[in-house]
Amino acid sequence: MSTTVENFAALGLSESLLKTLSEIGYETPSPIQAQCIPILLDGHDMIGMAQTGTGKTAAFALPLMEQIDIKLTKPQALILTPTRELAIQVAEALQSYAKNLPGFHVLPIYGGQSMVVQLRQLSRGAHIIVGTPGRVMDHLERESLKLDALKAIVLDEADEMLRMGFIDDVEWILEHTPEARQTALFSATMPNVIRDVARRHLREPQEIKIRAATATVSKISQRYWLVRGVDKLDALTRILDAEESFDAAIVFVRTKI
Repeated sequence: MSTTVENFAALGLSESLLKTLSEIGYETPSPIQAQCIPILLDGHDMIGMAQTGTGKTAAFALPLMEQIDIKLTKPQALILTPTRELAIQVAEALQSYAKNLPGFHVLPIYGGQSMVVQLRQLSRGAHIIVGTPGRVMDHLERESLKLDALKAIVLDEADEMLRMGFIDDVEWILEHTPEARQTALFSATMPNVIRDVARRHLREPQEIKIRAATATVSKISQRYWLVRGVDKLDALTRILDAEESFDAAIVFVRTKI
């Protein structure tokens, strides 16, 4: 399929979702949305290679929502993410797409949040679960999360889950889901380990690869300074002390610590 699709109506989405997308200002599908949505709507497994910021959340979330039976308050789709921040972000996106879908419920579950709260929320029922691998495993082992009605599973940022050491947990979860499920795997890169996971757990997947756009605009200049891990804080404070050409800064870090 061509990546130049003029509107979401051409992708086969329902009137309810099309109305919501119009209300929240979505006009033209991004390339990954244009290619992935029809594949997932047709029920195929797929591998999507795309960077963050390409619109991949909508690419898998919208087709998932088309499969949901609102009357059945059991988890029908599971989305695995590497971090709780991404789990919350994806859950919020799903909630926004469900604006015209009364009764829809998405539940994020992740470590660091009260298990008691999550147990209570799970007992009330949810249509889509978005979670980190470790906490999803916890609930499956407790049998507080049951996936007997699962129709689809999405692995979001699979290479990050590998980097963070979660890939064994992901495989364990895949082995505890119904064989008839639909599976979509999204990853910015495709290491051999991820390719092996796809080979074992996806059925004749269609593969979509989106080339990354330019990472930064031309007005941004980039410099780097290689330092040892123990010297990072000293290096950062020296840079901030010496640099006089900015009024504010954003510091991106790996962990909350």
